[in-house]
Amino acid sequence: LSGAFKEISGGHADVCLAMGVEKTFYPDAPQLSAALYNGGIDQYDVEARDAFYQDAARAVDQPFAPSSDRTIFMDTYALQANWHMKRYRTTQRQIAASAAKNHSHAVSNPKAQYRFAMSVDEVLADRPVTFPLTRAMCSPLSDGAAAALVVSAQRLAGLPARIRERAVRIAGMGLSGGRLRRLDEPGLSRVAARKAYAQAGLGPVDVHVAEVHDATSFCEIYQAEMLGFCADGKGGEFVESGAASLGGELPTNTSGGLVSKGHPVGATGLSMIYELTQQLRGEAGERQVQSARVALAENGGGVIGFDEAACVVTILTKD
Repeated sequence: LSGAFKEISGGHADVCLAMGVEKTFYPDAPQLSAALYNGGIDQYDVEARDAFYQDAARAVDQPFAPSSDRTIFMDTYALQANWHMKRYRTTQRQIAASAAKNHSHAVSNPKAQYRFAMSVDEVLADRPVTFPLTRAMCSPLSDGAAAALVVSAQRLAGLPARIRERAVRIAGMGLSGGRLRRLDEPGLSRVAARKAYAQAGLGPVDVHVAEVHDATSFCEIYQAEMLGFCADGKGGEFVESGAASLGGELPTNTSGGLVSKGHPVGATGLSMIYELTQQLRGEAGERQVQSARVALAENGGGVIGFDEAACVVTILTKD
């Protein structure tokens, strides 16, 4: 979507089709899934990479011991979650509240991979992955595809009224690149969000509905802080209070999020855009956020230290 937006904004095209397709699940050849995910993290200097994580693990008194029964990303997220718990007194139950919320949201999403509700206690009782994460707090292997047709204002003006009436505007978009950062430094999504807010002339208080990259349920807590939905250290309280639930102050991951909707990596960002477009058009059915006019999507890919290699924040509006 970022590429299509830039092509049209730069005057190089007036119609672009953005597409994302991914296959991550190979039931008869799990090594293919492992290779796919390993390709998203530094493979050139594995010793230096692991030393970076081992240093962080010592700082939070948490072992860093990747295993073949999960992707290494789950271990990096666990380190961040443990630091957040130590620094801000975030609880495992608050992380479970995010997972339970998103599993419940997904029940009414016909495109979600998992469509069953879970309670906080059920999330906590699920199979441990790496503390504090249980299986229900982690995104699954997913196959999927999504697309978005992006047009210029001039081209839109020439289309039939039935199409113009359903159009959603890209009001702002910010891109940032990852770097090796300390655990106590803000992440790259904060940089991307500030760019997107500035371009749109809007702020966190203007957002009515959001989709964020919850590869683990801790990520939703963290992104609520990075995107300015709450103060640093208050993400756990924000989610646990119900503010991020349907009917709350800022419903987040109404699709079910990555932990329940699924995470077909190359298609994940556009799947967020699809959900938010449905919301802004008033076509989300039982999971509709009432009077939603401004939506935000935060998506990242790859890993550099504790950040994604790249992150895009997109702000959509229904004018």
